[in-house]
Amino acid sequence: MKKTTAILVFTFLFGITLSSFAQKTEYNNDNFSIQGVTVIHQEDLGLTIWEINVKGLAGKTTPTPAGQMDGAPVLGYVFPTSLKSTDVGFGETEGIVALALTSHPDFDDTPLWDENTDNIFDNDGVIWHPHWVILVEDKRVEGGLAVKQFKKDDKTVVLPPTNPDMPMYMDSPGYPVKTINNTIKVIVPDYRINNKTDFSYDGVAAFMKVNTSNTELPMLGVYKVYSVASGDLSLPYKVK
Repeated sequence: MKKTTAILVFTFLFGITLSSFAQKTEYNNDNFSIQGVTVIHQEDLGLTIWEINVKGLAGKTTPTPAGQMDGAPVLGYVFPTSLKSTDVGFGETEGIVALALTSHPDFDDTPLWDENTDNIFDNDGVIWHPHWVILVEDKRVEGGLAVKQFKKDDKTVVLPPTNPDMPMYMDSPGYPVKTINNTIKVIVPDYRINNKTDFSYDGVAAFMKVNTSNTELPMLGVYKVYSVASGDLSLPYKVK
């Protein structure tokens, strides 16, 4: 599947998802109602600032713990992009490269980073933090998408050195994330995205869930989509 085809499939699936999940749920509130999304390049500092604005308070709502890894809820503000997998440290693979800002209190998948600065590195999954992921079509879940998986013994898979050691195309890059009133933002150095500053992107607020017990379901699937910046997931925005 070529990149353009993948984006078209992605757009189609999210069109279905948005029409299916309009009902009010525990997390479907103003804090996940996206009003705008921007990525701004600051050439003098060699970085991009990624920002999602919502109707309510960005990052105020976090998942209710499940008490275990299997079935653990994950909330995310996600930037699907036109970047290539190799731009963010993965090997060459098909799928949509997305930067996801997530919160999940049941587990910590950023073993190198101490987001709550308490000198304990495995207790801060609830703190909003970034992940690079590769998203692929997966009709087994309501949202029609999942983080791409691979077999643990597949020696051909290339992951960034900051990956959380899970059999998925996921990285824990450690970029700083900040929530201020209706805004959540993250700073990404140019060299961490292969100095690409001409990509397209969109913004999505979504609910995901971890699965460790059912081999018929993805390990991390998208189950709900609360809002999309463009309305149709067409990745219409360009870096300013």
